[in-house]
Amino acid sequence: MQDAASIASAIDAACSTYAARFHAIPSLMKRAFETRDWTTSLLLSRERMTVYSDRAAEVAASIRTTHPEALDSEALWRGVRDHYVEMIRGRYAADIAYAFMNSVRRMVSKGAWRAVDYSWGQVSGETRPHPQDRIKIHRSIPFGETTLADAIRTVLSVPELDAPFKDISYDIERITERIAERFGKEASGIFEIIDAGFYRNRGAYIVGRIRLKDQVSPFALALLNEDDGVFVDAVLNSTDTLRYVFSSSLANFHVTLPHYHELVDFLFGIMPGRPHALHYSTVGFHHTGKIAVMRELSEGLRSTDETFDHAVGPRGTVAIGFSAPSSRLVLKVIRNEPTENYKWDHFPGVDAVLGKYRQLHEINRAGSMLDNVIYSNVRLPASFFGADLRATLLEYASENVALDGENLIFKHLIVQMKMTPLPVFLETATHEQAERVIGSLGRCIKNNAAANIFNKDLDGRNYGVGQTLKVYLFDYDAVEKLTDVKVRSNLDRIDGDEEIPDWFFEEGTIFLPEEIELHMRIEDPTLRRVFRAEHGEILRTDFWTDMQAKLNSGEVPRVSTYPTHCSL
Repeated sequence: MQDAASIASAIDAACSTYAARFHAIPSLMKRAFETRDWTTSLLLSRERMTVYSDRAAEVAASIRTTHPEALDSEALWRGVRDHYVEMIRGRYAADIAYAFMNSVRRMVSKGAWRAVDYSWGQVSGETRPHPQDRIKIHRSIPFGETTLADAIRTVLSVPELDAPFKDISYDIERITERIAERFGKEASGIFEIIDAGFYRNRGAYIVGRIRLKDQVSPFALALLNEDDGVFVDAVLNSTDTLRYVFSSSLANFHVTLPHYHELVDFLFGIMPGRPHALHYSTVGFHHTGKIAVMRELSEGLRSTDETFDHAVGPRGTVAIGFSAPSSRLVLKVIRNEPTENYKWDHFPGVDAVLGKYRQLHEINRAGSMLDNVIYSNVRLPASFFGADLRATLLEYASENVALDGENLIFKHLIVQMKMTPLPVFLETATHEQAERVIGSLGRCIKNNAAANIFNKDLDGRNYGVGQTLKVYLFDYDAVEKLTDVKVRSNLDRIDGDEEIPDWFFEEGTIFLPEEIELHMRIEDPTLRRVFRAEHGEILRTDFWTDMQAKLNSGEVPRVSTYPTHCSL
């Protein structure tokens, strides 16, 4: 019992260290925005993604050394849990603390086939505080009796930026025009603005809603800070445009507000199409989101009587993908060995592939790469899986999937948003839809490059189409840093030249931009012309070498995170 209490105290101390740093980073992000320190902004964003796992890994390593019996003693961990639950009972962040304890336990048992439940535990009841205990997190700013311009000036003061505006009067005038266009010049109501700043990469956002007599509308302002000062770059006043900004394909927001349950409730109120799990993840609380995702999967299958089956589209050479018909999520497991259609000479192994998925989870995904959640040692009922899929998993992913009674235990499980593979989409798309998607494909490749990500398997089957006809990269086993790629060309060769090009003997990843169309499997010549007309520069070496030079110099290329029609 003394050992259990000691371990519980060590976990609690590590969790407190994690939480202190995690909650300090948004204010540091605010300062980075104010001073235009974009390099620090990226470093802080990366740290906030990893500080949880870093602190959990440290205390797990210590426990393995000081209490070796913790590796396989169920009785000891029951005691740890009992002590720990009493320590954290009643805390606002009890759900995160409970998840932290389970993460530590998984790390202590690393390498063992031991599943630890992804659940909230019996520490705080539901996922969010009871309604009467919730804290007001927004400011109410009326307009109508006072002028709209005065109200907007107050809205702009909410994040309390310590940086001058370039021309705040001009910004207020343009914002006023946009609101009048949407709601009429005589509109009156209340701005309800979250009492915090939202920071990500080069940008800052003010987020809330406009409450009028007969309607409620999302409302957000996108701010940039350049050499001549801060200015409002866009007004976002619809659910669709705000969902674009809060996409999980972008880097997380860092919000200068500690009350994350109330924050997620507010965001869900203005973007109800996005489940709570996504909202938690978008504002940096990934482990709370992971638990909510697992709950969504389980409850969805039980309520529909559906089962998991192979995902739509060609079977993966490296991963086995599966989903349920009505689920918005797709799950993946890495095979023991790739299929015979594998394109590369050497398979780096399951751990290396998982490392690439983790890398993509921890970076700025530039709006064009799907986020992914990776679970370790997770248990799911075998009845959730169709017979053919279950047999496939146990045969071809046996190093990572095992049958344990009536359950399947996964050493790892990757979860992503469900997309329609690009070639599958083009089979039934109208010509207008196909042209939009091909244009989005080019922007996806460019945005990935700006994030220092290069997909050496430029096969259209690795790209998916979302509901808004936006294209995303979703398969990551072939991604590399763009700065590590050797950009070469055959365009300088003479027709009929039979000599082997010099680059053929170089080691590493070789990329010939002029071959993008061939690898993408764009069969329709009309669509190839559309692709060249809109994105012809990515078929040239200078686009790629210039981007490499910018990345190597520490420059952070700008990526647009909202539709152009929102810009002022």
